[in-house]
Amino acid sequence: MLKARVMFATITGNNEAVANIIVKAFEKAAVDVTREQIELIDPHTITKANTDILVLVPYTFDLGSIPDEALDFYDDLAEVQLPEIVYGVAGSGDDYYGKDYCTAVDTFEARLAETGAKQGAPGVKVNLYPDQTDAEHLQAFVKRLLANFEK
Repeated sequence: MLKARVMFATITGNNEAVANIIVKAFEKAAVDVTREQIELIDPHTITKANTDILVLVPYTFDLGSIPDEALDFYDDLAEVQLPEIVYGVAGSGDDYYGKDYCTAVDTFEARLAETGAKQGAPGVKVNLYPDQTDAEHLQAFVKRLLANFEK
């Protein structure tokens, strides 16, 4: 069975809501999915045996920073190779910050690309708490991840 892992960081609950929408979309597609807090995961433990599709859900803090609870994960990602893994990144931010809006999504996409993992879908950026339109974009994101995994 296809295995997906959704790893999120949240302080306000916005990203947990994003992660929950993604998890439900995977469940609807009959994928074995695990939802995890990013700060509890060591990237060295991500392998093809336990992960086919990896989704990261970081929020963007302040002026474009990645969350403190995701810093160790981000740093450790530089030490791993994930060539058999398909990835996607979705996350929340506040458009009040202009050019720094949701830059954690871009930052994690770049780091995952360095691991050799295959990007399965373009990142999804959510302003604050996900609304119905965001939910539809996140569901399409999951469908694209699944379609690109099967290629």
